[in-house]
Amino acid sequence: MMLWLLLVLSIWVVSDQADSTQFNERRVVAHIPGDIIIGALFSVHHQPPADKVHERKCGAVREQYGIQRVEAMMHTLDRINDDPHILPNITLGCEIRDSCWHSAVALEQSIEFIRDSLVSSDEAEEWGGGGSWGGGGGGGATMKCADPSATPMRGKKPIVGLIGPGSSSVAIQVQNLLQLFNIPQIAYSATSMDLSDKSLYKYFMRVVPSDAQQARAMVDIVKRYNWSYVSAIHTE
Repeated sequence: MMLWLLLVLSIWVVSDQADSTQFNERRVVAHIPGDIIIGALFSVHHQPPADKVHERKCGAVREQYGIQRVEAMMHTLDRINDDPHILPNITLGCEIRDSCWHSAVALEQSIEFIRDSLVSSDEAEEWGGGGSWGGGGGGGATMKCADPSATPMRGKKPIVGLIGPGSSSVAIQVQNLLQLFNIPQIAYSATSMDLSDKSLYKYFMRVVPSDAQQARAMVDIVKRYNWSYVSAIHTE
């Protein structure tokens, strides 16, 4: 059943890309090998501009919001792996993909995560191709960037869970897909109240309070100090 569903999803992606294959940019994947692989969807680039949406061609690099999150995850893994008291004899790895803050791109990348979870290393050889890999990275980890259109690496491990994406609307769509394959998802900035419904999003967790909880906390602070005048500043 799962393989059939994956085939349908793959056909949908391929058919959707058929008319714009020449426009789609090659998506780079950051991979750190390990005994346990954690997936991540970070918005390394801005979402596609209005005239490039149908091509799913991402915008400019988001140095602070995107690159810093990638570096933060790699630094965290380095710290954990270097401490023998946290996970002795276990090395954490990761596979980081770019969501471009866009639902279509995030779903495309999520399908790649799912494919890795379902396809064994022996079956991966039947996909043909072969990747072009380069070294790099910092700290105690070795980072590799791959062409995701190529075959998964031989012996490549599936992800045990996914971190991200940042947008609530995108996180909802990704969760609808991941929960079909029992893949846990942990969001770092998706605050929509809808995601609190465990009957709909049973594999979703987050490390930030929902919008409702944040609003309730602000009201409690106002009431606690008997404030009668409150100013709010909002940024896009």
